[in-house]
Amino acid sequence: MNKPVGTKRLQLALLLGSLGLLGPFTIDMYLPSFPTIVNDYGTTASLVQISLTTCLLGLGLGQLIIGPMSDVQGRRKPLLFFLTFYLIASIACALAPSIYLFIAARFLQGFAAAGGLVISRAIVRDIYNGRELTKFFALLMLVGNLGPIVAPIVGGGVLAVTNWNGVFFVLALVGLVLVLTVSLKLEESLPVEKRVPSNLTQIVSNFGSLFKDRVFLGYALTQGFIIAGIFAYVSGIPFVYQNIYGVSPQVFSLLFGVNGLALIIGTQLVGRLTDIIPEKTFLKFGLFLSTTAGTFLLVALLLKAPLLAVAIPIFFLVSSIGIISTSSFALAIETQGHIAGSASALLGLMPFVLGSLTSPLVGLAGEYSAIPMAVVILSASLLALLSYFMLVRRTTLHVQMEK
Repeated sequence: MNKPVGTKRLQLALLLGSLGLLGPFTIDMYLPSFPTIVNDYGTTASLVQISLTTCLLGLGLGQLIIGPMSDVQGRRKPLLFFLTFYLIASIACALAPSIYLFIAARFLQGFAAAGGLVISRAIVRDIYNGRELTKFFALLMLVGNLGPIVAPIVGGGVLAVTNWNGVFFVLALVGLVLVLTVSLKLEESLPVEKRVPSNLTQIVSNFGSLFKDRVFLGYALTQGFIIAGIFAYVSGIPFVYQNIYGVSPQVFSLLFGVNGLALIIGTQLVGRLTDIIPEKTFLKFGLFLSTTAGTFLLVALLLKAPLLAVAIPIFFLVSSIGIISTSSFALAIETQGHIAGSASALLGLMPFVLGSLTSPLVGLAGEYSAIPMAVVILSASLLALLSYFMLVRRTTLHVQMEK
């Protein structure tokens, strides 16, 4: 695929960004229906939150498998296969007769959605490098970050006219539209001569080299921990806003959607100013912002402050994610063009594996306590900060001293 310019560049960003929307739509769109799902299945909040956990595990594991697969087979064929799989899994979620089958179907849905996430990012690295990569990824994230705004609002709108099952039928329709669009509009971006051999030993070796690269691993852990904190927020905030503060599903959707604007602001700051301010500077600023916002959030919840005092630090927390995810991804994958699918998979795996561990923790104190959510968010921010300074910063300084 030739490097697109002008209108074609924007069209590519819209298509790849739409593929990235599968992640937030799959995660966020059913959040307003959590209390309803609890009632319909006659189950507990913790089991419904486990359906989010299994989805996150599926997203993580799927990227780990699909990313290297796309290095071997190219990007287009695996993408079409897993988009079709996503359509079927979404219908299975809608028709699941029990909470346990629903949880299983959510894992399959997450696994299939991983194809859109990991392959769209690998395609970006196939085409771009350097600051062009950062700028295009920021443009891609601009489209992808519409998901957290649109998904819960659409979910709340669907709930206004039907039950929660309808949310998953809408997701199946999204899958169908993407299958048709990719089949008609997306060219193969990885030529045959640039593909890696279909060799399990080589694939394992590629992942081994990524884990041995302390700088790459530092960026991956930094991004992983910070997004794990956001998954804790995603898992806990429906109960915090609706059960503790008593807002309706529609108001919850609007509050949640406002934070999508924060993601866009953070992402576009990096994309617009990367020619002036280095990506590493943005990354450090984002890490300090997330830690500060997490601290204020915990204090506000401990003091049982009004809703506004909770919503404001969450807004700044989410904006830091836009800054951190854009800059850390570009910095991490820049040197991994020869195995972009595997690198993209590992960068995608970290957040979902860590997120699958943090999501259940927010429900430990029940549906009417927000303290565990705030503690997990702040802890994740501190671990992200530590990962950057202990692995990336220390390794970089050591290399500079040796020179």
